[in-house]
Amino acid sequence: MKAGRSYSLLLGGALAALSMGAPAFAQDAEDEIVVTGARAPGRTVLTSPVPIDVVSSEALARSGATGGELGAALQSISPSVNFQRQSNSGPADMVRSAQLRGLSPDQALVLINGRRRHTTSVVNLESKVGRGTTPVDLNSIPLNAISRIEILRDGAGAQYGSDAISGVINIILDDAPTGGEFSLSYGAHVTDFTFPVFSAPFTESGERTERITDGDTIIAAAEGAFALGQSGFVRFGAEYRDRQETNRGGAEGGAFFIFPTPLGDGSANEALLNQRLYRPGDPQSTDLSLWANGEYRLGGGGELYAFTLYSQRDASGAAFFRYPDDTRNVVSIYPNGYRPNTIGDNSDTSFTGGMRGEAGGWGYDLSASYGANSFDFGVENSLNASFGAASQTSFHLAGFEYEQVTLNADFTRQLDWSLGVAPVDFAWGLEVRNEAFKTSPGDPQSYQQGPIPDVPVGAQAGPGLAPADTADADRDVYGAYAEASVNLTDRLLVDVGARFEDYADFGEAISGKVAGRYELTDDLALRGSISNSFRAPSLSQIDFAFSTTQFGAGGALQTVRTLRNSSPIARALGAQDLKEETSTNYTLGFTARGGDHFTFSIDAFRIDIADRITLSERIEGGDLETFIFDNFGVANVAAVNFFTNALDTSTEGFDVVATYRVDVMGGDLALTAAYNSSDTSIESVRPDPVDLASLGVTGTLFGIEERNTLVDAAPGEKLTFTADWRGDHLSLLGRVIRYGETRRVFNFGGGFEPEQTYGAETQLDLEAGYRVNDRVEFSLGGANILDNYPDRSNDDIFTGGVFPYDVISPIGMNGAYYYARMNYSF
Repeated sequence: MKAGRSYSLLLGGALAALSMGAPAFAQDAEDEIVVTGARAPGRTVLTSPVPIDVVSSEALARSGATGGELGAALQSISPSVNFQRQSNSGPADMVRSAQLRGLSPDQALVLINGRRRHTTSVVNLESKVGRGTTPVDLNSIPLNAISRIEILRDGAGAQYGSDAISGVINIILDDAPTGGEFSLSYGAHVTDFTFPVFSAPFTESGERTERITDGDTIIAAAEGAFALGQSGFVRFGAEYRDRQETNRGGAEGGAFFIFPTPLGDGSANEALLNQRLYRPGDPQSTDLSLWANGEYRLGGGGELYAFTLYSQRDASGAAFFRYPDDTRNVVSIYPNGYRPNTIGDNSDTSFTGGMRGEAGGWGYDLSASYGANSFDFGVENSLNASFGAASQTSFHLAGFEYEQVTLNADFTRQLDWSLGVAPVDFAWGLEVRNEAFKTSPGDPQSYQQGPIPDVPVGAQAGPGLAPADTADADRDVYGAYAEASVNLTDRLLVDVGARFEDYADFGEAISGKVAGRYELTDDLALRGSISNSFRAPSLSQIDFAFSTTQFGAGGALQTVRTLRNSSPIARALGAQDLKEETSTNYTLGFTARGGDHFTFSIDAFRIDIADRITLSERIEGGDLETFIFDNFGVANVAAVNFFTNALDTSTEGFDVVATYRVDVMGGDLALTAAYNSSDTSIESVRPDPVDLASLGVTGTLFGIEERNTLVDAAPGEKLTFTADWRGDHLSLLGRVIRYGETRRVFNFGGGFEPEQTYGAETQLDLEAGYRVNDRVEFSLGGANILDNYPDRSNDDIFTGGVFPYDVISPIGMNGAYYYARMNYSF
């Protein structure tokens, strides 16, 4: 959607709201004090000059999130959040990323209690949405640890530094000093799955429908608190989550067959016709999470505080099937072919401790934080064909580690300068941060070439990371900020802020922001902001190297080697030093209140981003192997890519949120409608620094697949409507989610670029709860109870039937999910 239309709709919506006299939207969160977006006290969702959503712990618990995942819960509740369920994509199956306003996952900053959360250690090379990013793993944070989440839908680099381009997700941990709860839930997908069947290779003869029950999910969670004498408390909890795999693979139709033995002459491949050999769907995963959050009051008004989170996830995903006659197979090991299973061991640890209080008229908050993620990646049921019958069948492929240490000092004070205006809320602070990224090699057989020539080298569903490609990098970051907030008149509020950051590896960045809110009447206000933000290239984007299996020429599987940006091969193909992404953000909106029952907000936005960091298109071609071997002495490199600052983009859109609350039938009824429209366009593309065609290779640094990833792989709009009624004992919730259309484009080489637009999809969620007494409540519910699927992929994309549905639609391809939950409070 272009700017003119966005702002016309913004104005039209506001005038329509005014004409109703009681325009729009109300819920308890509208009057709750928020702490994100400015350090001035006393702000609420409606009195903030920038748009903020508040998601309560109860809303998260009743979201019907598949697998109890935080990312899925936010997608159900917040119209600006998109959470894709990636499949058959290595680590991206196990560490999923969320988008805000359709931008890349690493362009949204995640905070825990206002402190920067560390990212994952592994780059998502095989995902579609979020390809090439190193995001925060939201699903490592258990739902029962959360008191509320504040989602700032605006650039915030001036307040928080790097990454806050699309906004900020601030997760506030539960800090109740007394009480506790135990919950137990069980859920599963129950779906009618329809897929094509074949009478002969490449000859579709009809459809088959199977009733499938899978994805069984058990979640057990507990939390409680204990006192620290009369001066403090510790709130703590644990969550155990076990989710079984899902499988939405279709029947084998022959598209991937490779026939050393002609069809009809006893081909082992032909015998696999109509078998479900692939497993697109969710991985099997087991998660254990622990957390604690505490405070202790000191004499003189000071306070010590600390919080910690720990998460361990063991997951098993699926790779592509390898056929009996394929050169990737050793028949003596797998006479009927095989499907490798990828293995992930993901560990997250964080701790923050600090002291806050007041001294000399200044409020202070001093803290130190440590965060770390490690990801060990492996594969089972695999082989290295170049070692023949002597090959291993299980491999450790690589290890990834990321650590972050942060020191913060924040100071606030109300200054009365007697200038005829209200006192100024002034804040300033300092931050020192160290980031470290390290990778370790896989088993030797996972990357080595064995004695058998002319077959693929390395572990299938790998290969592993070779010692020469490992990384060990770190950097220091220094930051300072200042911000001020003042009511220039009884109706005009102005916020200003600026931040300076210095990165040891690429230099300096300065961000600034001006935001304001003007009360047109007691119930109607205009708000807006102008700011610039930035995102520094992550250490993993600078120093990462790995190899993955992707669709290549003609749709065949191909090993693509991601080169370190500084490697001689990458430089010869056009790689340059990465620069920071920079953005300019604009917002303009209205908020309105109609008595105690209605409130309304509508905000238009534009985000211009320069020097976006992307993975280059796959660079390949008949002469690439020769060029690399002749010039660099490296053999068996058929396709490569690397990170580059390739382009500038502009994202425009608007958000509308409205709720009506009223007493009905002895209970409280809240009707909430929310809508997001986000449209990204390419403003300019950098020319390739090197004439790749002159080197005898094909490809470009920015091509159609990456364009598709950034522009229209995620839905451009999303509408949610929720009806939530709560009585003394009974509660009922219904939610309708409408996801906009998405588009998939492949580049299979030779000009073959199949594409498909998947239509908008609607999801219906229902939940009913019954509170037996003050302690016990039972709930039954379902997500996507209409068992809706995205459009069937077309013949060029569904690869002979084995992938009948694509992953890019947020409705997913798992079908209906039903669950039961019991809560016991004490």
